[in-house]
Amino acid sequence: MARVVVVGAGLGGLAVAARLATAGHHVEVLEAAPTWGGKLGTWSRDGFTFDTGPSLLTLPAVYRELFASTGRPLEDVVDLVPVDPVARYRFPAVDGHDQAWLDVPNASRPALAAALDHTLGPGAGADWGRFLDRAHAIWQATREPFLESPLGGTRELLRLARHTSDVRTVAPWRTLRGLGRDHLRDPRLRMFLDRYATYSGSDPRRAPAALAVVPYVEQTFGAWYVRGGLRRLGQAVHDRAVERGATVRTDAPVAAVLLDGGRVSGVRLEDGSVVRADVVVSDADARTLYGELLPRDVGGRSLRRLDRATPSLSGFVLLLALRGRTPDLAHHTVLFPADYDAEFDAVFGRDARSVDDPTVYVSAPDDPALRPDDDHEAWFVLVNAPRHGAGPGATDWDLPFRASTYADRVLEVMAARGLDVRDRVLWREVRTPADLERATGSPGGAIYGTSSNGVRAAFLRPGNASPVPGLFLVGGSAHPGGGLPLVGLSAAIVARLVGPA
Repeated sequence: MARVVVVGAGLGGLAVAARLATAGHHVEVLEAAPTWGGKLGTWSRDGFTFDTGPSLLTLPAVYRELFASTGRPLEDVVDLVPVDPVARYRFPAVDGHDQAWLDVPNASRPALAAALDHTLGPGAGADWGRFLDRAHAIWQATREPFLESPLGGTRELLRLARHTSDVRTVAPWRTLRGLGRDHLRDPRLRMFLDRYATYSGSDPRRAPAALAVVPYVEQTFGAWYVRGGLRRLGQAVHDRAVERGATVRTDAPVAAVLLDGGRVSGVRLEDGSVVRADVVVSDADARTLYGELLPRDVGGRSLRRLDRATPSLSGFVLLLALRGRTPDLAHHTVLFPADYDAEFDAVFGRDARSVDDPTVYVSAPDDPALRPDDDHEAWFVLVNAPRHGAGPGATDWDLPFRASTYADRVLEVMAARGLDVRDRVLWREVRTPADLERATGSPGGAIYGTSSNGVRAAFLRPGNASPVPGLFLVGGSAHPGGGLPLVGLSAAIVARLVGPA
């Protein structure tokens, strides 16, 4: 039996704690915040409740396997509900095409093809089908060696190069935007594809073609909601870890990872107390681990690798308490701008700034558990935003009036695109990238750690086994990346690396 300390109680930390406790280890989770969950947060006021992080679950098999391997079916503890339509998209009038609204059906390629033909015109469904065929091939080539296995750095590129058919399929020199141009003739369909790059906090013009697996997974395995809010998935994983014997401590910020003879020996908390350990698993952001928790001579090389990667985008959030009900409201609504590239220029540019005409994402589950009564609605509104900071590629979100002024602008954009709720707002809560940084410890509020921008981006992402013996990384800033499915996969990888007691 090893003594294991998990630094951070985000979903990745809780998932690996459940696995390692089940494997017979003594596991203690130390979380700096007053509560567990990390970015999988929730916020309530006056009977309104909001998920403040992920609002959609894809690839639920990852969590079904987690619960099955720890001794209990997932459906025993959460109520998974398929979301249909997955989302309603509003496309602008571009390149001679009219404005259009598209409902994306859940996990049905024939229904999606018919919807695309009806909304965008004959041939759109066939184009998207050919794209999904290519995405399926990429999924088959990358799933086991890249998503379900530890990352061996740039050596993985050499290993991939031995399989020329896989190289041609994955096309690591291609961007997602370029792959879209190959398959999709309608500019609105290319816009639809571009959005999936933001699922990893990336720019489609620089993100690899391999991100084609993101829409493939969503549209093949379905999109799901957890009744009562996605936070209940976090609650279920937390409870599973505790039931299997792990201890979860909140308000327990870790100040340093301790070493003895070059190997981890435990952690020191900010109050000066020491917790000894044979294994430390960090669910903190990788930049925090290597830059603050380890001695500089130990973490410096990994930190320099991170400096070569582009941080992911962040998000600006409005939590809206609304009076009245919206007729025919979809669970998720996406309102595209006329100039999508201007959004990526603003978010990822050296002189980063808030997006004047952003894509707006609205999550409005029809769930009685989230509202005080049936005459009100709780909306989570998100727009892409540059990370918080003072240097190049960042914006100071703490400047006076910046948050409130931009919140007004987002509501104006929504109104101009057909969702005017300004006269229905009882109150609003504004969350900026600076708030996200303070709440989760994610540097700059970068939601996914590093982005996937660039051919080598995936190989610059920190691996699950650190250079320090006994120290491992889990969660969205480590391999294989951010988002609920990938965080769950990272926990499975780390549990295999640590092994049974």
